[in-house]
Amino acid sequence: MSTSDWIRLITIPFFTGAIGWLINWTGLLMLFNPIRFHGFTVPGLYELSRLLPRKLQEIPGVMQGGVGWQGIIPARAAKMGSIAVDKAIAKIGTPSELFQEMEPDKIAEQMTVMFEPRVPQIVDKTMRREQPGLWANLPPRAKQALYERVQQQLPDIMRQITDEIGRHIDQLLDPKILVIDHFSRNPALVNKVFKDVGARELRLMVNFGFLFGFLFGIPVAVISHFVTYWWMLPLLGIIVGWSTNLLGMWVIFEPVEVTKIGPFRLHGLFLRRQNEVAEVYASIIADHVITMENFGDFLINGPRGDRTEQMLYEAMLPAIDRAAGPLRGVARVAVGAREYDTITEAFARESREHTMTPFQDADFGRQQSENIRKLFAARTKELPSKDFVEMLRSAIKEDEWMLYLHGGVMGLAGGLIHLGIFG
Repeated sequence: MSTSDWIRLITIPFFTGAIGWLINWTGLLMLFNPIRFHGFTVPGLYELSRLLPRKLQEIPGVMQGGVGWQGIIPARAAKMGSIAVDKAIAKIGTPSELFQEMEPDKIAEQMTVMFEPRVPQIVDKTMRREQPGLWANLPPRAKQALYERVQQQLPDIMRQITDEIGRHIDQLLDPKILVIDHFSRNPALVNKVFKDVGARELRLMVNFGFLFGFLFGIPVAVISHFVTYWWMLPLLGIIVGWSTNLLGMWVIFEPVEVTKIGPFRLHGLFLRRQNEVAEVYASIIADHVITMENFGDFLINGPRGDRTEQMLYEAMLPAIDRAAGPLRGVARVAVGAREYDTITEAFARESREHTMTPFQDADFGRQQSENIRKLFAARTKELPSKDFVEMLRSAIKEDEWMLYLHGGVMGLAGGLIHLGIFG
């Protein structure tokens, strides 16, 4: 062989190694970027795309009825939320368990602390609207006495509220809807889950691209030496590009269970780090997903918020009545039974929006999140390997073909480039 022939053959493994590295590096870019759809919509394309096979419908860009791209993972934010619940969160804790980990007694105490200073304002606002004349003529000392008596009722009322929430939390809270909605509104968070939990495996995947590409390049060089058709190298490039991605995914996630072959123990690289990954995953879930703020927001503004508001209303309804104490009868006669009932109902309605404020307190939420983190870490470590690996892989498994196709296309391009340079 001539010197140029030797150079052409020797450079093939290095070329396929570089292409393999580039395939996996750009593959990760495809997975995560951009977070939002970048491109433009085409009138009628969305309706036309409904006629395509399901897999083609789910290509980012096509699914928006436009030409462009969105990272595969952020495009599947809602799907990731559903899988996170089905494969992990639902198996880690029920809504009741999660609420108990937030320590309802401490929530009740915080509700009392935050609500107490607002009592004068709420009482004043209610009375000025419902009985302005009576309230204006009432001595300041009498008003202060009413404020204080209402405030004295608060610890019992707040405990009643948290007890009621705890008893009915399974009906008031749907973790699946909560997580899906939160991930859909925050696709960057889905990226964070993958990047933080699988940081080591993602780096290895890129490096494996060069290793596998180089190793595949050796038989490619041999075959292309003996089979001299010009199209052989581009064809083998497609196979190498496809196989590099396929093998990289397999090494990370397979085999799910420990498999022994002679002296070797085979186990997916991601699965070997289950305990370490569990801590990272638990921190993300406790800090960003299953939080006091998200709990409170769902209870009030979620699809079952009307039931929560009714429960809060019924809990606050007796507050004025109890505060009036032995003067209740006199007060009913003085203002009229119907007007008196109107005052208690107005106070209960006015109080509802203030009752749940501790759920929106970021500092208090961070303190309570530690229990959630510990629960998730402990239970995630105990998940069976199959459930653990599906926690991440299920979200992209149906879309892996896009990565393999991307690898094949780049392998073809690499083969053509090598052919153009070295002949």
